[in-house]
Amino acid sequence: MRHLFCFGLGYSARHVARQLVSEGWTVSGTSQTIEGAERIGEQGFEAFVFDGTSPGNGIDEALARSTHVIVSVPPRDGGDPVLRHHAQGIEFARSLQWIGYLSTVGVYGDRQGAWVDEESPPNPITERARRRVKAESAWLELGRRASKRVKIFRIAGIYGPGRSAIERLRKGTAQRIVKPGQVFNRIHVDDIVQVVAAAMTGRASHDIYNVTDDEPAPPQDVIAFGAELLGIPPPPEIPLEDADLSPMAASFYSDNKRVCNARLHHDLGVDLKFPNYREGLRAIADLEAVKPGVYEP
Repeated sequence: MRHLFCFGLGYSARHVARQLVSEGWTVSGTSQTIEGAERIGEQGFEAFVFDGTSPGNGIDEALARSTHVIVSVPPRDGGDPVLRHHAQGIEFARSLQWIGYLSTVGVYGDRQGAWVDEESPPNPITERARRRVKAESAWLELGRRASKRVKIFRIAGIYGPGRSAIERLRKGTAQRIVKPGQVFNRIHVDDIVQVVAAAMTGRASHDIYNVTDDEPAPPQDVIAFGAELLGIPPPPEIPLEDADLSPMAASFYSDNKRVCNARLHHDLGVDLKFPNYREGLRAIADLEAVKPGVYEP
């Protein structure tokens, strides 16, 4: 029996879990709160509480039954909370074969619009990204030490049903922020599912994969295209220096790079369902037209 355990059954991991359940897998996962764990249970998954401050009750026992693990819990000031509290349970889990760590392309830092790939050395410029680099290394080291396959997925800006420019435009919260020369890569959640599932099959010959679309693009273009799909005027352009952004949101604009995804195509054999934001947003707009407001963020 194939059993996936997810540390952090959030947006991306939940989509992976649903796909695997449809293929006959068993899935367990964690939430930081009792209420969140109850919601996970209502979706048919075995649920545990893990807030990162202490070991979660029953988690090591569930790990002992698991064949695969996905980690989407971010590192904190003191390091990776999963490794701090459950590294031993993972190492001693005899059935556990494969670990996927969901990281971020933020580890590459700012390249002033230049291209990077998996061979580019990390150059994180935020504390959040520096923690990610340390966590990646720690997970790869655990894999070597425990003879388990560990794969690092450096994921670009995630969007999908319930979590895209389409919903923000409908709510009136979308901003068309302009920083000259700025581009971002993105990735539709369905394509995250494709990449992770392909890597689970054993085809993955590398340790690290960039999980991005084929077309880095200016963020204001994405908002304008979403407005066009909805048949509404786009919000006015706002220079970055005039935008009312949280410190975290503003930090994303400090990194400017184009992320190459050739490895996921050539090594994993993945053809993206949504190779650019236009195809992804068009599919979301079509879904929303059929069943507005029913997709979980």
